Amino acid sequence: MFTGIIAAQGQVTDLVHHDGDLSIQINVGELRANDVKLGESISVSGVCLTVVNIDETLVTFDVSAETLNRTALGLLQIGTMVNLERAMMFNDRYGGHLVTGHIDAVGYLVSREDSARSVQMTFSGDREIAPYIAQKGSITVDGVSLTVNSVHDLTSGVKFDVNIVPHSLEVTTLGERSAGDCVHLEADLVARYLNRLRQCSR
Repeated sequence: MFTGIIAAQGQVTDLVHHDGDLSIQINVGELRANDVKLGESISVSGVCLTVVNIDETLVTFDVSAETLNRTALGLLQIGTMVNLERAMMFNDRYGGHLVTGHIDAVGYLVSREDSARSVQMTFSGDREIAPYIAQKGSITVDGVSLTVNSVHDLTSGVKFDVNIVPHSLEVTTLGERSAGDCVHLEADLVARYLNRLRQCSR
């Protein structure tokens, strides 16, 4: 489990395709100082991946064909920056919301409006994730825990707005995002369970 509070940014340094799968090597930089271990789970731009090799600050993850089909990791290029978060410990301070690292949808940044105090971003998602997005609820975008300001239901899916403060723009990859970019979306875990309970009670 994660919290959506990004610990560091990493840079993709190598990509190796083999039999439909993908190995991603990332320079995790300052995150390595926190003693990353083999087999550890790390959120890479919102996707929970397992560490399979460590060479100082270079950490390698294997990505299955199934994960590639459900995420945008296949679009990564050498030099791409990614958001990183280690799995939470139960004695840690809990600052975001519960995040599993299991992506619900690949969405898109529709627009961004920059101001002095924050940036408003509008994202789109498909119809499958639409029921789980609520005004003032939580959502994870590329691994970042955000609060939904407003929701706009569409026949094709959903649009929602978030405001991002300068600090979050600086310490995550969201600051470099522009209209048309794809992002990983994970709905609030509580919303998913509530929807399932509603389905079972019919």
